[in-house]
Amino acid sequence: MADHQKIHPAVDLEAPPTPTAPPMVPHGHRPSSTIPQEMNEKCPGTTPVASSTIPREMNKKGPSTTPVDQQRHLPLGSRSSHVAHTIPVIPAEPKQPEKRSSSSTCCRCICWALSILLLVLIIIGATAGILYLIFRPKLPSYSVNSLKISDLRLNLDMSLYAKFDVKITAENPNKKIGIYYEQGGQLSVWYTNMRLCEGALPKFYQGHQNKTVLNVALTGQNQYGSTLMNALQQQQQTGSIPLDLKVNAPVAIELGTLKLRKVRILGKCLLVVDSLTTNNFISIKADNCRFRLKL
Repeated sequence: MADHQKIHPAVDLEAPPTPTAPPMVPHGHRPSSTIPQEMNEKCPGTTPVASSTIPREMNKKGPSTTPVDQQRHLPLGSRSSHVAHTIPVIPAEPKQPEKRSSSSTCCRCICWALSILLLVLIIIGATAGILYLIFRPKLPSYSVNSLKISDLRLNLDMSLYAKFDVKITAENPNKKIGIYYEQGGQLSVWYTNMRLCEGALPKFYQGHQNKTVLNVALTGQNQYGSTLMNALQQQQQTGSIPLDLKVNAPVAIELGTLKLRKVRILGKCLLVVDSLTTNNFISIKADNCRFRLKL
């Protein structure tokens, strides 16, 4: 009986209470009572979590039971980063696109302008080609039928007065093009770059494949009369006098029912006559006419 009898220490009821030592916590861990306060400080605006509200039964379960228990078993550094991930991230402002340089804009404008100009030229060329194939345009031709000198004399002031009557034939060889001869056309006779006389061409319309005979009266006065008369008399002795007949006619072309803008027909006929006797029809020994269109 003596061996099994336990001896209990006597308790001093009048001694002050001994302070209870805190529970042992592994290095790097904090008591569960400090976790809710720590989360409340790091995550403002969230609902405070009290440690007393966590049931002990949940603490006895594994670390995967609740987020608070997971935070307890994580190291301090990992717990801080995990809490930081719960903070919403504000997206950064998008970068504004860089402004293009003025040189690239200028190059692009030049390229566009050249492209448009090239396109316009192609369209004009294609239109002109189509019109040419449809209408087959040809220049009108002129021929001198007769030349008569009505008057050729020296005035008292030693100027030369000349009056010629010329009959010419204007021919339009086009099948689908008409010609409007506008007012202001001129026909003139020259000798060695000196004008003897000139006259106005009549205003008329010439139809398709038409020949029109024109009688034009030419008059003129040249101040170098004596010099010019002596040169003509000497040339007449040879029996061949060169004269130039020049044509300057403003015309408008008619394509079908469309009347185009006004252009000019310029022509020059190189004539060789036998004499300059007045009141007689002069024999034309040779003529060579050339014409061109001036836009």
